[in-house]
Amino acid sequence: MHQLTLAEIARGLADKKFSSEELTKVLLARIAQLDPQLNSFISLTEDLALSQAKAADARRANGESGALLGAPIAHKDLFCTQGIRTSCGSKMLDNFKAPYDATVVAKLAAAGAVTLGKTNMDEFAMGSANESSYYGAVKNPWNLDCVPGGSSGGSAAAVAARLLPAATGTDTGGSIRQPAALTNLTGLKPTYGRVSRWGMIAYASSLDQGGPLARTAEDCAILLQGMAGFDPNDSTSIDEPVPDYSAGLNGSLQGLRIGVPKEYFSAGLDPRIAELIHNSVKALEKLGAVIKEISLPNMQHAIPAYYVIAPAEASSNLSRFDGVRFGYRCENPVNLIDLYKRSRGEGFGPEVQRRIMVGAYALSAGYYDAYYLKAQKIRRLIKNDFMAAFNEVDIILGPTTPNPAWKLGAKNSDPVAAYLEDVYTITANLAGLPGLSMPAGFVDGLPVGVQLLAPYFQEGRLLNVAHQYQLHTDWHTRTPTGF
Repeated sequence: MHQLTLAEIARGLADKKFSSEELTKVLLARIAQLDPQLNSFISLTEDLALSQAKAADARRANGESGALLGAPIAHKDLFCTQGIRTSCGSKMLDNFKAPYDATVVAKLAAAGAVTLGKTNMDEFAMGSANESSYYGAVKNPWNLDCVPGGSSGGSAAAVAARLLPAATGTDTGGSIRQPAALTNLTGLKPTYGRVSRWGMIAYASSLDQGGPLARTAEDCAILLQGMAGFDPNDSTSIDEPVPDYSAGLNGSLQGLRIGVPKEYFSAGLDPRIAELIHNSVKALEKLGAVIKEISLPNMQHAIPAYYVIAPAEASSNLSRFDGVRFGYRCENPVNLIDLYKRSRGEGFGPEVQRRIMVGAYALSAGYYDAYYLKAQKIRRLIKNDFMAAFNEVDIILGPTTPNPAWKLGAKNSDPVAAYLEDVYTITANLAGLPGLSMPAGFVDGLPVGVQLLAPYFQEGRLLNVAHQYQLHTDWHTRTPTGF
């Protein structure tokens, strides 16, 4: 039962082959048995899950249907869930129980999804390895000595290990697509504004976007359908009609123009990954796609621009965690300044402190023009490159990551080396574009992903291409040994 995809679960529930309650009990038992190896969950919500499963079964008995009705999922632990700890992977929020549901949580609950728990993550979503969590590192089920990617590594590891069929994640600079690539999953970052950020604890507000992690493009379509849509509570949510993503999966790729940027194949890319990406291009060519080399000349500036903008926004967003209203508070402060200093110093981990300091520096009076303003100008140049490219092609294809998963702790002493793992993903966040990573093969037994980028609100096109690719390849069906 744990091998079923979301689509297969929907069919099984509709055909009364099993109940949501039976499935939920099987998966909760599996999590209890296997998750100690992975550390992919921060909180399990057994009582909530069983009550939601029973309610879903009752709704189906009354004639209701729906792809998510009775389907088990989990939420990355930065989506507020009423009455349940929402920690953001931080000591700062270890004792925080959200007083309301995030829009994504509420929408999926209304659709009948069953919440099994909250997944582990890099602290405040800051990281590419899921090693900065207050609750310890998450392990990659393909090799327990390796990282699963981050910051949505808990969601990725849990789905890859077949602890559940799908989970929510968030993507600020690649935090859905990069862990998807490193754990053999399909992960989608929607267009900025497509999925509500209300109740999603902010890291960098102009970059953050929620999205699905699952084993197949078909499952991502189902989960995105439940997540997407306009939300008046979110001032950055866009009032754009949400298409039927599942209905568009079977469109032909005949004549689809796919652009391959020459800048992607530089010295920093593992040549074995480059070969797998070229194999993916050939597979899509056989399905009727037309391949064209393109250029994204300002891509080289993406990492420095991102690591000014994101920390600047983080330093502002995280100023609210001060020990006064909620969250961690130091013992016996002698005065207000001591309360602020020690609460933040003790509550935040080193990576979060590093980014707050970088962001505060970039926003300071003497350096705002030199750093933050210049980074925003580069951001516009990167967006312009994409707009020019999409006048020539329909989709952009390349690697998701320059390397396969690395060993736990291997990059801890060199934060910049970890930042470079996001070189192919952060441009989509800077430009606000939708991006998808799908399985493309293995290097030394570790998964590799291929990334697809599309124009604004063309998530359906990404899902269509990925689904057609997955109908003709079997990389996405591979399961890690022992799970």
